[in-house]
Amino acid sequence: MSEEILINVTPRETRVAVVENGMLQEVHIERASKRGYVGNIYKGRVQRVMPGMQAAFVDIGLARAAFLHASDIVRALQGMVVEEGEAPPPTPPIHELVREGQDVIVQVVKDPIGSKGARLTTQLSIPSRYLVLLPFAKVLGVSVRIEDEAERARLKEALQVQLPDAGEKGPGYIIRTNAEGQPGEAMAEDIVYLQKVWRVIEEGMRESPVGRCIYEDLSLPLRALRDLMRRDVEKVRVDSRESYDRMVQFIERFMPEMVEVLEHYPGERPIFDLFGVEDEIQRALQKDVPLKSGGHLIIDQTEAMTTVDVNTGAFLGHRNLEDTVYRTNLEAAQAVARQLRLRNLGGIIIIDFIDMADAEHRRQVLRQLEKSLARDHAKTTVYEFSPLGLVEMTRKRTTESLERQLCEPCPACSGRGSLKTLETVTYEIFREITRAVRQFEAETLLVLAPPKVVAKILEEESAAVAELEEFIGKTIRLQADERYSQEQFDVVLL
Repeated sequence: MSEEILINVTPRETRVAVVENGMLQEVHIERASKRGYVGNIYKGRVQRVMPGMQAAFVDIGLARAAFLHASDIVRALQGMVVEEGEAPPPTPPIHELVREGQDVIVQVVKDPIGSKGARLTTQLSIPSRYLVLLPFAKVLGVSVRIEDEAERARLKEALQVQLPDAGEKGPGYIIRTNAEGQPGEAMAEDIVYLQKVWRVIEEGMRESPVGRCIYEDLSLPLRALRDLMRRDVEKVRVDSRESYDRMVQFIERFMPEMVEVLEHYPGERPIFDLFGVEDEIQRALQKDVPLKSGGHLIIDQTEAMTTVDVNTGAFLGHRNLEDTVYRTNLEAAQAVARQLRLRNLGGIIIIDFIDMADAEHRRQVLRQLEKSLARDHAKTTVYEFSPLGLVEMTRKRTTESLERQLCEPCPACSGRGSLKTLETVTYEIFREITRAVRQFEAETLLVLAPPKVVAKILEEESAAVAELEEFIGKTIRLQADERYSQEQFDVVLL
């Protein structure tokens, strides 16, 4: 499988696209005015302790107080570290762990999403190319994505050669997926880098005021190199010379074997246009996703969950209905996995595949979904078909979805996705007129409304207006205003 990473840099926005076999799989966006906070370490102060929620709200200098749950502080503050494979200890009451007014060192694990503040942890982790440093832990672990047991053992042994006390006295380390196939010397370089970073953080922990960011994660282009680079990445193309130069310095220091992969794109045509990424992003903002078979997906993102409905559409198949349904569901399973990555959808996801009578078909569709999710960087958990024929799954969410990064709720419908009909608005106007007359004295009432509503009243409801004038004994005037949305109107007393 060939993979390319495309990086588009402008003064106010940076975008990274992951393209596999010519198809866009992931989009990451970072704007200068709204840079993400995940990975940043702050010196915070506890504002409120909430025993009923087993959590505390912490001031870290952001617009909203951040959320710190007891389960994210118990091991760090009490030294109760968990060895690899062990169950976590029980969580003590929150008031035994922190108190109001206490200063704490915290790391952001989830950006503010919607009306929720950032999610925090005191279990700090600092990533490098091949390792993750866990300053307050004593664990020595290997990423679960490295499945080969012999390779896991080799990497663990190589790290123990560099750090004889790792896993006993601390700090702890996790070997990342990128380390697969790498020699011990590569991890040694990362250890030196992480130790330098940690010394700077320790100094900031002592000297920084409350609300100060002690450690800030890398910019998006450098994070892309650190987190997205794999052996099957054939090219990394960046359209900014300045960013390219910084990336060259980073790649020469941390992954010199990948220098040849990095390439500056000097072309006049925008890099995302050249590879069709711009069009794919626009399609990812639509609810409807067409399938090659003629079927389609309908994706709805709500506050509570995301739902995916699979429809056969025009696909009739060649044998029978069960065969048609099975083939459509197989294709849909692949498409769903891609759309979750592309749209960065997280939390609870419900997939309504077309009903299948054959248990083996259901098993194969589920297997196809899990296989297609295997390359997803975010952690996913898929459950069996429910009695209603639904597949429930979860996908870890750390940042806003693509739609919520690029779009805002419709001002006309306030995000409902529907508008009141012209008839409904007309009758609301009539009720408001009656209400106003009973409360205030006036000879004439002026109705300001959008042109469509005024036209509806004049053409179809003129008799009703005449009856209302006779009933209230007042004159009603109508005035169209282009600035009003379909649901807006005002009744003015003259």
